[in-house]
Amino acid sequence: MTNTLLKVGLVISCFLFAGWVEQDDAPSTAQVVTLDECDPATFNAPTAVGPDFCKNVAVGASTTFSELFRKAAAGTPDPNWDFEPDSLTIKKGTTINAVNQGGEPHTFTEVVKFGGGFISQLNGGEEVAHECDGGFSKVSVAKTRILQGSQLQVTGLSKGEHLFQCCIHPWMRTTVLVK
Repeated sequence: MTNTLLKVGLVISCFLFAGWVEQDDAPSTAQVVTLDECDPATFNAPTAVGPDFCKNVAVGASTTFSELFRKAAAGTPDPNWDFEPDSLTIKKGTTINAVNQGGEPHTFTEVVKFGGGFISQLNGGEEVAHECDGGFSKVSVAKTRILQGSQLQVTGLSKGEHLFQCCIHPWMRTTVLVK
């Protein structure tokens, strides 16, 4: 129940930041929140990612390391790993703040076409999105990384549709329409 209320509050905040509530002095900033439910005990184990990787403090953060991979491989990725909102309409010139409120790193990478990420076991059979190929060895991907508790600002988007996804957890996606 607490997680549901928290998510509803975050979505409402996103709508306000996105300018869906008209105000004359509305800021030209929109927010996308990055969420995950990594279970620190299993993600931080030596047989998984290692010590201090998952810093999730959310009550009920319970997706185990093996469960994340199992669900993704089955084509049913964990819905608690998400960008909120899933779609956003903004005015040209608006800055997007992608804020990581999850427990582990993510990317907020613009792609031409949604696809898989650079960890093939999490792709659920999808072909890797061209922009994600090569992972953090590519500067263009590395500079879209958002560490836990930090944010990334995206500016200068042209009018039209823009697709963003996490190159680690590729089902985390949002579509931004710039008017």
